[in-house]
Amino acid sequence: MKISEKQLAQVNDRIKALVTAGSFYGKKLEEAGITSVANAEEFEKLPFSEKADLRDAYPLGLMTAPEEEIVRIHSSSGTTGLPVIIPYTAKDVDDWGEMFKRCYETAGITNQDRIHITPGYGLWTAGIGFQNGCEKLGAMAIPMGPGNTEKQLQMMMDLKSTVLCSTSSYALLLAEEIERRGIRDKIHLKKGVIGSERWGKAMRERIQGILGIELYDIYGLTEIYGPGIGINCPDSEYMHIWDDYVYLEIIDPQTGENLPDGEWGEIVITTLVKEGAPLIRYRTHDLSRIIPGECACGRTYPRIDIIKGRTDDMMKIKGVNVFPAQIEEVIAKCEGASSEYQIRISHFEGRDTMRLYVEAVDGSVDFEDLGKRIARKTKAAIGFTPIVKIVENGLLPRSEKKSKRVIDERYQ
Repeated sequence: MKISEKQLAQVNDRIKALVTAGSFYGKKLEEAGITSVANAEEFEKLPFSEKADLRDAYPLGLMTAPEEEIVRIHSSSGTTGLPVIIPYTAKDVDDWGEMFKRCYETAGITNQDRIHITPGYGLWTAGIGFQNGCEKLGAMAIPMGPGNTEKQLQMMMDLKSTVLCSTSSYALLLAEEIERRGIRDKIHLKKGVIGSERWGKAMRERIQGILGIELYDIYGLTEIYGPGIGINCPDSEYMHIWDDYVYLEIIDPQTGENLPDGEWGEIVITTLVKEGAPLIRYRTHDLSRIIPGECACGRTYPRIDIIKGRTDDMMKIKGVNVFPAQIEEVIAKCEGASSEYQIRISHFEGRDTMRLYVEAVDGSVDFEDLGKRIARKTKAAIGFTPIVKIVENGLLPRSEKKSKRVIDERYQ
């Protein structure tokens, strides 16, 4: 998937704005003697932007539009040290709302739906992004925010919410609580729009199995508007990316070279029309691939696969590079295992130890046999055998935000 002539013109317009404003990336481009790009080859030689650059620009070094045009700031979640501050103009907010509206429409959500929004509000882009798109759509927004599960379920029943917006972790927590209380017949949910964290097939099937709803993956990150720059359609698990607003590349994380469509690598995103803080070739660290060919739904927007993980998810254990997604794949293939797991890594007497806690689906499972099967398959996948402990369903912690799957105790 190569950048189009129209997208190149949009990139050149943003380069001009960045250089004129003297923002961090504008200075980077100016120092490199870059004022425009003539073709795809020149575009692919543009320097990347990284989260470290964005932190160095704190507080408002990213601001590219005049201050009087900035109507809002957001900050990315999950960062350490200085936060990343992203300024938005009124047009940026409006564009983001249009993209999110398109996401809802792609999922078959209409202005007759009642959209139950559980992600956080405030500096984080999640809650307000879901609400912005909901209001653009003309649907009823129920802006709950995270937490207070008792109130969430009460409002869900009383207001007859039809769409749940949440992280996968909180969707699972709510589903399990609905099942425990035996109130499924009082819940009117039909669809779920899930974002903010990677989730596996087993978790998806568990949520669907309990709630009986259609689930949709939504993609985005605060640096690039927020959630809503892409979503999967009813015909496929692959996500359509709104390429009239953003241009997406897949690169080799080690070399930085562009990869052919279909190959797994790191997502790099360029904002084409963003005013407040345009980003060119921003390294997201998310791992996916571009899906070639046409979608059965008829939409012509480019597609990417589900997010497999992040380049910074990698754990080095006993000299082996291990990704949580590899462990999830093993667990998903073992009958009797639930979707929930936790990895604990420790260092004892000069060697690394990996302990893997996995929930059984119910009490009828042979815990010892399941543990042996998971240990055997994990060794085949990563090259060494972890210590596997099978625990009762519901024993591992649930989260109202993102689940912490990996606890590395070696550096505590």
